[in-house]
Amino acid sequence: MPSDEAAPRRAVAVAAADRRGGLYPSAGALDGAPPVGVAGPETPLPPVFGAREDRGLIEAEAIDEASGLVASRRNPGVLWVHNDSGDAPRLFAIDTHGQLLGTYYLAGAQARDWEDLALGPGPEAGVDYLYVGEIGDNLRQYPEALIYRVPEPVVEAGQAAVVDTLHGVAALRFRYPDGPENAEALLCDPLNGDLYVVTKQVDEAVVYRIPPPHTPSTPLTLEAVARLDLAGFDPPQSPNQLIVAGDIAPSGLELLLKTYGYVYYWSRTGAVASFFDAAPQRVPYVPEPQGEALAWAADGQGYFTVSEEPRGLPAHLYFYPRRAAR
Repeated sequence: MPSDEAAPRRAVAVAAADRRGGLYPSAGALDGAPPVGVAGPETPLPPVFGAREDRGLIEAEAIDEASGLVASRRNPGVLWVHNDSGDAPRLFAIDTHGQLLGTYYLAGAQARDWEDLALGPGPEAGVDYLYVGEIGDNLRQYPEALIYRVPEPVVEAGQAAVVDTLHGVAALRFRYPDGPENAEALLCDPLNGDLYVVTKQVDEAVVYRIPPPHTPSTPLTLEAVARLDLAGFDPPQSPNQLIVAGDIAPSGLELLLKTYGYVYYWSRTGAVASFFDAAPQRVPYVPEPQGEALAWAADGQGYFTVSEEPRGLPAHLYFYPRRAAR
């Protein structure tokens, strides 16, 4: 058994609610150490985001089970989205009001259970890459998972919908150190290219870091860097503890992780600082029928969500604006 020093840190996500509804970390939540940099009930954190805005319907019939979402940074006004398991290996480009701009198939890829989408740097400097997480495994039966990486194409926010095929797709394969896991959150750190996979489980979700280089010829190395215990926010075994989406802000200094019922916010001060040294803040979010997709806006001034189609009706694209610029 590894020593306490060797074990991944237990994030200060263990929290208690005071009688006024504020959230603060429980004592000793970080491996017995006092919480660091966390406001208590007498000094509540300011709200980060405002109320939900309905940006429009996602009317494209093909987008019926949205599971991954990310905002383009090279194509203003463009979002990327993909469906959950059972779809073709394709990405959809939509605008910030939900209108379809294009359908892009990944050459040579398969889509067993795509769960999340990230964007960030890669092997070629100055190029943005899309990362697609083939990381879903509800029965924990697949010995290997993978992440598809492809250079982001040029998309115009006002273009008529196109159908195209993306080439240069790399399949980055990995195995978890303790056997198969089910995960639905994939992150890419824009500051250094680290990839993160966050497992989906109700006791303690594990955050795995995958440092570059990410080469298709070599299995990726995973390092467990944190265990997220959200039990203090919800009753034990609550589905609201299941992490189903996440995204790191374009600045690299803010993180959002989403469960079915809530969105949690962390911040850090630099590239080497851990997001998980402090407790998260729960930010405004209205639960969706099957909300499993979240993305920061390209300018960092808010975040988008979308869900699977509710009862056969088109899903809505929602936006939560930042209250004040950082």
